[in-house]
Amino acid sequence: MYKSLLRPIFFSLDAEKAHHLTFSLLKFSLSLPLVRDLFRINTELSLKSLEVKEFGLTFKNPLGLAAGFDKDAYIGDKWKYMGFGFVEFGTVTPRPQIGNPKPRLFRLRRDRAVINRMGFNNAGADAMLKKLKRMKKGDMVIGMNIGKNKDTPNEKAVDDYVYCFELLFDYVDYFVVNVSSPNTPGLRSLQEKEPLTQLLLTLQDLNKKKEQPKPLLLKIAPDLTESQLDDIVEVAEKAQLSGLIATNTTISREDLDTPKADVEAMGAGGLSGLPLTHTSWEIMNYIHKKTDGKLPLIGVGGIMEPLDAKMRMQGGASLVQVYSGYVYEGPGFVKRILKALAFPK
Repeated sequence: MYKSLLRPIFFSLDAEKAHHLTFSLLKFSLSLPLVRDLFRINTELSLKSLEVKEFGLTFKNPLGLAAGFDKDAYIGDKWKYMGFGFVEFGTVTPRPQIGNPKPRLFRLRRDRAVINRMGFNNAGADAMLKKLKRMKKGDMVIGMNIGKNKDTPNEKAVDDYVYCFELLFDYVDYFVVNVSSPNTPGLRSLQEKEPLTQLLLTLQDLNKKKEQPKPLLLKIAPDLTESQLDDIVEVAEKAQLSGLIATNTTISREDLDTPKADVEAMGAGGLSGLPLTHTSWEIMNYIHKKTDGKLPLIGVGGIMEPLDAKMRMQGGASLVQVYSGYVYEGPGFVKRILKALAFPK
């Protein structure tokens, strides 16, 4: 129904307007108990084999919704009715920001891909706190992806991450440090060894002082060289991170079927979807082998088919997340992935 009826309607609209319309319809639908039950019955697989224990947390299943999809927790913990085992909100910044000028979200239908240059548009950490307080704690594993405001200089970036970490600590299950988005000027330079070490050690020192520290993860870009990946692994081990998320969107525009002129007209931004499938898998697999499987990984980027999710799990991921695949495949994608993971051939 989604691909034959709803997707053509949504895809006829501006991508960002369609996103907001989808969320409005979804939020209204999930406010109705009967609809919630229908979604739950259709997607829930009550199989113990899908349960995952990682980072000291228990996930009902290994499939999560990636950060950026519901960045302001508009749907909140109701994503559980859609079948997800966990959801990651954000990226959230200390202060609200409107993000980059519109249009800033584009579909590449021939490539089953998306380009975005949203620029961390969000309502800010204080607004996020209010929403988290209304959620039923422990009802669903909730991750929080944190970043810095655009006008915060990199030498003071750590203060932004600390603010979000401290403010939201009591209301989320794990944190993700985002220094890999290509849509905030200069942000990716924080992936360099020295500033990254300082940032992660600062957050981990605060974390360890808590009565019950939270899992702290780092989301990395797919555009890193092997030497940069080696540095990331070294820093992750030094900071005693709980894991890595591989990967964020790419700045590459290679091997696309969409006409070059059309792609250039869309402008800068991070590319996600099918063109990222192989690269993201390679990055994740490289880290898995480099660490002998000792560093837990969440696989994300280019998971467009259930087989992609299976391959990430087989390649070393403990958990997987979807974004563009959900855009193109719709709510039924969740059930298809869970079935593939529950009944491997």
